[in-house]
Amino acid sequence: MDKKKVAVPLVCHGHSRPVVDLCYSPITPDGFFLISASKDSSPMLRNGETGDWIGTFEGHKGAVWSCCLDTNALRAATASADFSAKVWDALTGDVLHSFEHKHIVRACAFSEDTHLLLTGGVEKVIRIYDLNRPDAAPREVDKSPGSVRTAAWLHSDQTILSSCTDMGGVRLWDVRTGKIVQTLETKSSVTSSEVSQDGRYITTADGSTVKFWDANYFGLVKSYNMPCTVESASLEPKFGNKFIAGGEDMWVHVFDFHTGDEIACNKGHHGPVHCLRFSPGGESYASGSEDGTIRIWQTGPLTQDETEALAANGKVKVPAEEVSRKIEGFHIADEGKLKEKEEAGNE
Repeated sequence: MDKKKVAVPLVCHGHSRPVVDLCYSPITPDGFFLISASKDSSPMLRNGETGDWIGTFEGHKGAVWSCCLDTNALRAATASADFSAKVWDALTGDVLHSFEHKHIVRACAFSEDTHLLLTGGVEKVIRIYDLNRPDAAPREVDKSPGSVRTAAWLHSDQTILSSCTDMGGVRLWDVRTGKIVQTLETKSSVTSSEVSQDGRYITTADGSTVKFWDANYFGLVKSYNMPCTVESASLEPKFGNKFIAGGEDMWVHVFDFHTGDEIACNKGHHGPVHCLRFSPGGESYASGSEDGTIRIWQTGPLTQDETEALAANGKVKVPAEEVSRKIEGFHIADEGKLKEKEEAGNE
C-alpha cells in the first residue's frame, strides 16, 4: 500500500474502564449524538460530531454492556451487569424506568417507533417492554438457545435479530409469533450485529470474519476474512461502499465493501477495539477500546464517484482540508470546563 497521510482522530476521554459499546442517534434537528457504554458503570452522552461530553448517566451499580438512543435522541437505554436495564431522559440524565432482570443484561434496543425496548442477556430470555405501560409485565419471546450477546430490530419492528455469547449464528424472530423464523449460520459467536441504515444489510462480526447478509431474503451477500480476530464491524451508511472492522490488534481497519481490500488502517488505541460505529451521515466513525477512550475518525476526502453521486443529489460537501483545519484547531476540554460551560449556558 502506498504511504497514506496519518489520520488524527478526536480522542474522547472520560471513561475509567474499557468502552464496550457505542451507538449513534439518527440526525435530529439538534445534530446527532453518540452514547457509550463502559465497564465503569457510567454511560456517557456526547455530541456525535465534535465528541464534546454532554453528560453522564449515573445510577448503574455494575458494568454497562450495551447502550442505545431512540430515534429522536430524547431517551437513552442501557443494559448492565447489575441485573437491570434502564431508560433515561437524554436531556436531563434522569432515570425514567428501571427494568429488573434475574441476571446480567447484555443487550438493549429501542424499536424504530420508540415505544418498545428489547432486552437480552445471560438469562437466555428476550424481553419486549412497552414503554407506554412500563409497569406492565414484559412480553417474553421464545427462549433463546444461549446467553444473548446482541439484539436489534428490523423490518419496521416486525422482526428481532439476536446472537449468543456461547454459540455461532444470528437468530431472527417473528415478533408476532415469538418464534425463530431463520438462522444465519456462522462458525464463531457473533460479537457485533448491525442493521444498515437503509435496511438492506445485516453486518455481523464473528471470529476473524465480517459477513454481510441480505436483510430481506437472509442470503449471505459477502464474507471477508479479517487480518485478526475482530469484535465489531460497521457499514458506511450513505454509499455502502466501505466498512470498518476492529478487534484484538488494536487497529481500526477500513475496507472496500465490494472487493474486501483494505483501504486504510488507523492506529492509536492502546488496547483491543471492542466497538465501532459509523456516524449517521458517514462522514466519521467512532471506535471504543479496552484503553477506556473513544476515538472519532474522519472518513476522509470523497472519491470521484462519491462526489458525483452527491452532486447528482444536489448536496455540496465541505472540502476535506477545511474539516481537517477545524479538527487541528480543536482541543478537548476537560469535563469540569464543560460542566462550567453548560452551567453558564443554562443560567
